[in-house]
Amino acid sequence: MGTELLAPLDLAFWHLESDAHPMHLGALAVFAPAPGVTPPHVLELLRTRAAAIPRLRMCVRDVLLPVGGAAWTVDKDFDVHRHVRRVAVDEGDFMTGATRLAGELMEQPLARGLPPWQMYLIGGADDGPFAVLVKLHHALADGMRAVAIGAGIFDEIAAVTTARSAVRGRPAVPPRSWLPDPREVAGMALGRIGGVGRALGVGASVVRAGRLDLRSTAFSAPSSGTRRLATADLDATALQRIRRAEGGTANDILLAVVAGALRRWMTERGEAPAATDPRALVPVSRRRPGGAVSGNRLSAYLLDLPVGAADPRERLRAVRGAMDRNKAAGPLKGAGAVAVLADQLHPLAHRFGAPLAANAARMLFDLLVTSVPLPRSALSLGGCPLSALYPMAPLARGQSLAVALSTYGGRVHVGLVADGKALPDLDRLAGAVQEEFEELGELVTGGRVAAPVS
Repeated sequence: MGTELLAPLDLAFWHLESDAHPMHLGALAVFAPAPGVTPPHVLELLRTRAAAIPRLRMCVRDVLLPVGGAAWTVDKDFDVHRHVRRVAVDEGDFMTGATRLAGELMEQPLARGLPPWQMYLIGGADDGPFAVLVKLHHALADGMRAVAIGAGIFDEIAAVTTARSAVRGRPAVPPRSWLPDPREVAGMALGRIGGVGRALGVGASVVRAGRLDLRSTAFSAPSSGTRRLATADLDATALQRIRRAEGGTANDILLAVVAGALRRWMTERGEAPAATDPRALVPVSRRRPGGAVSGNRLSAYLLDLPVGAADPRERLRAVRGAMDRNKAAGPLKGAGAVAVLADQLHPLAHRFGAPLAANAARMLFDLLVTSVPLPRSALSLGGCPLSALYPMAPLARGQSLAVALSTYGGRVHVGLVADGKALPDLDRLAGAVQEEFEELGELVTGGRVAAPVS
């Protein structure tokens, strides 16, 4: 059976985890009911399709070489029933109950000795809507890879995945040699030299960007290990109208909306907008178009969210200017590119240095804001159409809020994950996201932004 060493950044994520800081990302996919489709049918479908995805049969094992390293290996005792379960929603309102339950399930770390993922079928009435919560350890997947893995459960992709698995007979994972091909040594050496140079530049930027005068805010309260989840829905058509009027990217607009929502929320809490704007970490994929989807390939930009600006258009222009400067520098430069340092570290450094790195995260940023791309085509599960998908990002040590966004079916779905004790009013922040988006749309286009479809 194949063995594949964890890529450096995957190894870093694996060792960054603690009980209070589980390093899994997630998604809450909501489906409309279809005639004749029952919860037992959906549960069995999930189990069958998940078992057909080779990557989901892999677990992490320590290896002798390289010292301190770890590898993906096939779980010989894999049992999909350990990973795919059904839970019921008690509340009368399905989405309220599903969101609450998803937050509680996101608190629980994944078992280290098993393939690091879980799926939960969250159901209310047998003839009503249902949801699927997917949890994937960040070592297993970044946002792009999570989409590739999760796509295997949908009707439109699962048939192809299952057929390929049947032809192979067993999960086939391309072995990753522990020793390089001699023909690759020269290229690796040149790449290492260039990588060390980049690492030195990033390291210097991290030192310059580090903040020693850390403020006590809701974003950086001591972790309680609890999780709350809240959601918001924005009109993607209105988003494009704003973009046409103001320029920039859709992501610029969404970042400005988050900044405005934070301003509203802080004001309602009786907190004056911070003299120093909260800093967001904005992940950036380093994958090449058409490249293999293997291992985490991430960098990030740092962005000071302009919560101090009172005008929504001013906030948008400030975000657009800052992101343009980030993009001009590129994803391999600046303090936000700290993730690329992982490629230059020995596995032992990840094993023993991860706790120190985790504690230093607060010095660089206050919250995470990320966008997750989804397929544009309509998706379904067992004939039940997907109506919404809310991505969920993990919380770094010292942070209490992560915001993730995805676009599907003409809507922008926003998933907010927070420490349950630090931000007990997370639902209000989600409402502020919707209100800020509507106000920006009115100011920019002169028309009312459509309310979310229930």
